[in-house]
Amino acid sequence: MIEIGKYNTLTVVKIVDFGVYLDGGEEWDEILMPNEYVPENCFPDDEVRVFIYFDSEDRIVATTEVPHASVGEFAFMKVVANSSVGSFLDWGLRKDLLVPFREQRDPLAENREYLVYVYADLDSDRIVASTKVDKFLDQTFPNYETDQEVDILIARQTDLGYAVIVDNAHWGLIYDNEIFQAIKVGDKMKGYIKNIREDEKIDISLQKIGYAKIEGLAGVILEKLKDYGGVLDISDKSAPEDIYRMFACSKKNYKKALGSLFKQGYISISATEVRIKTED
Repeated sequence: MIEIGKYNTLTVVKIVDFGVYLDGGEEWDEILMPNEYVPENCFPDDEVRVFIYFDSEDRIVATTEVPHASVGEFAFMKVVANSSVGSFLDWGLRKDLLVPFREQRDPLAENREYLVYVYADLDSDRIVASTKVDKFLDQTFPNYETDQEVDILIARQTDLGYAVIVDNAHWGLIYDNEIFQAIKVGDKMKGYIKNIREDEKIDISLQKIGYAKIEGLAGVILEKLKDYGGVLDISDKSAPEDIYRMFACSKKNYKKALGSLFKQGYISISATEVRIKTED
């Protein structure tokens, strides 16, 4: 079954002068992919991964372009125009994405970016977006395990840290004192479940939970990495006096602590710097 507004893997059924037709099943029969999106060396019976949506004339089409978000996902997008029916966003595709007035929490200004949710509007049978993101979140119980890896989108900065969207389904929070790298609103990255509170809100860590348990000199190094945005220009090759000036320890002990962190997968080491890892 074809999923509109999402990626589908479809079979090429025939090639024409202006593109290729893909097997759309019983509901859609054949779906056109215009020439500019057709991969090189594409032949009948080949399978291609394409994004399916409606073009400006409401015809179903396939593309190998990559939208900023699919149906069911959140993303930041820029307003490119306002009209009598709503605001249009740069979706990353040839056709812009509409935010109807009824789906605008506040009026949208041109050339500004907003956090939106992309969904299929059953009333109009079109793909649209909404800035009323809260109504699309926390509709199911957050059934996660501690230290489980999740996808997160940095949504906004708060007094405590950063509010994030977890797996396109829930609100989460990363606390300021647990951020060991440079991040900004709009970033998409991996995170780890730290805790699910009684109010069902989720605490997120950017590192595996074991990170917080590192003690001694290794823990001091990790704290210093946080202070310096995740990178230190003092490696295991640095001069002993430079190491002592920052950590008040010998080069031998510093190398030992670095080695422990490296083996546990927390850092990478080069000849000139130490860098914290955010993913395995």
